[in-house]
Amino acid sequence: MRLDDKMKKIGHEQLWQEYCGFVDMSLAEYMYTQRRLMEEQLSMWCSSGLGRQMLRGAQPRSIEELRTMLPLTSYADYADVLLPKRTEMLCDEPSVWIQTTWEGGLRPIKLAPYTRSMLDTYRHNLMATMMMATAKRRGEFTFKGNERILYGGAPLPYMTGLIPSLFDEDVKCTWLPDSNAHSDLSFGQRIKKGFAMALSGGVDVFFGIGSVAHYITENFSKSSSGGSGGGHSGGVSPGNALRYVRAKYISRRDGRPIVPGDIFTLKAFFYAGTDAKCYKDRLSAAWGVTPVELASGTESTYIGAETWEHNGMIFFPDACFYEFIPEAEMRRSMEDPSYQPRTCLMDEIQSGETYELVLSVLHGGAFMRYRIGDMYHCISSGGNRIPRLTFVDRTPDVIDIAGFTRITASSMQEVIRLSRLELGDWILKKEFNQDGDPFLHMYLEIPPEAQASEVTVRTVLTEHLSLYFKHFDSDYGDLKKLLNMEPLEITILRYGTIADYEARIGGHVSRINPGMLDIIGILHQPNRYGWEART
Repeated sequence: MRLDDKMKKIGHEQLWQEYCGFVDMSLAEYMYTQRRLMEEQLSMWCSSGLGRQMLRGAQPRSIEELRTMLPLTSYADYADVLLPKRTEMLCDEPSVWIQTTWEGGLRPIKLAPYTRSMLDTYRHNLMATMMMATAKRRGEFTFKGNERILYGGAPLPYMTGLIPSLFDEDVKCTWLPDSNAHSDLSFGQRIKKGFAMALSGGVDVFFGIGSVAHYITENFSKSSSGGSGGGHSGGVSPGNALRYVRAKYISRRDGRPIVPGDIFTLKAFFYAGTDAKCYKDRLSAAWGVTPVELASGTESTYIGAETWEHNGMIFFPDACFYEFIPEAEMRRSMEDPSYQPRTCLMDEIQSGETYELVLSVLHGGAFMRYRIGDMYHCISSGGNRIPRLTFVDRTPDVIDIAGFTRITASSMQEVIRLSRLELGDWILKKEFNQDGDPFLHMYLEIPPEAQASEVTVRTVLTEHLSLYFKHFDSDYGDLKKLLNMEPLEITILRYGTIADYEARIGGHVSRINPGMLDIIGILHQPNRYGWEART
């Protein structure tokens, strides 16, 4: 039965228990659900061609034996099966294939199969999230169906493109716009259409990747205040027209731009993605409602959400089986790739600790003990309560800017090779400007013969490397094209600076996201040329 039919026949309390009852589970009940579903998945996966290939003759009969026999996996372990879509190797027939980027231009895409059961779980948890996000307190939700949803997600074949169609299977909503129905439109065109639809008929819910939500909000304010983005002539409802006139009066009186919260009253605001929290305070101020954090991914599906309390995400017990690598173990495995890090289960993680997430996708999924490369911080645990978590960032060996990039040491080497520039050693670090926006900071050595014109050299390098980043990784180009961000800043180092620093400390410095103490040490490193770094 569709949710909108249930709403007509079943009371709020019964609906809440059906969709959101997991929130009140004890930790023991949560782990029972986790183990039961994982045992079902283990039986299917181990007997599949993919499972037999990856287990190499091992035959685990329990979750504990699997954790001993199967090393942690990465996408490279699945690529020969998933990229050519060898469905005969999987434990269930995929209903749809979802894709995302994989190390930019080195490996253009990853494909992930979604079974019908995975989609049903995804849909059920989306409905639960809408109830929790529109609730002021336990059980008292205002989600009714027919909501108008301002949508800042990518269309299919990306994972967010599933959301409108899954919603439509359960409840009717109006999407502003439906990115799948308008997949022929560019990002900017879809945003403009969403503006027009919101101003014409209002908006109840806002969903977007954090950086995209910020872009939409900024452009909305500019547009509504008479700046770039166009006006609002025609098609505006009387109620919205009145709110718009009032908002314009208040903005002029207070000497500030119109913000969306002056015109609309949202039931809920959802955001997700890398660096989403950079924009949380600005988004809250603009819309007058605190965004609800979501956790999802191409391989993982939809795994977690905050409740009405805004005190961290709860991971859905029926989406994936969760393991967690303690941060110290993760860093040891980065230093020694042959080392198999220890993992904890959900009932073993500790408040105040940070972990790399490991997933086994349930309901016929392909991925088992899979390192998705995401870090989460445990906000609270203990007392037989389900832990609350919040997303931190990608693992340190990957730089993701605003959810649009996947830069690694190998992809950086390829960009430099393609550019044919004569460069020395380098370091890449994700940093944040004074507004809290992320950017890619490159510390780059140049040959001695280029030192005389460092300003010119820096400008040329920035333009040249930006061009090749865009050529190599289309998502990087989207940061500039779609979000009007300049992701790259270069600080020039004299030739040999990094090697001199490593010799002084007697150790190696990571070329991707080293610690700030190392960055400071390199910038102040006395070198053979007697020159300091310049930005």
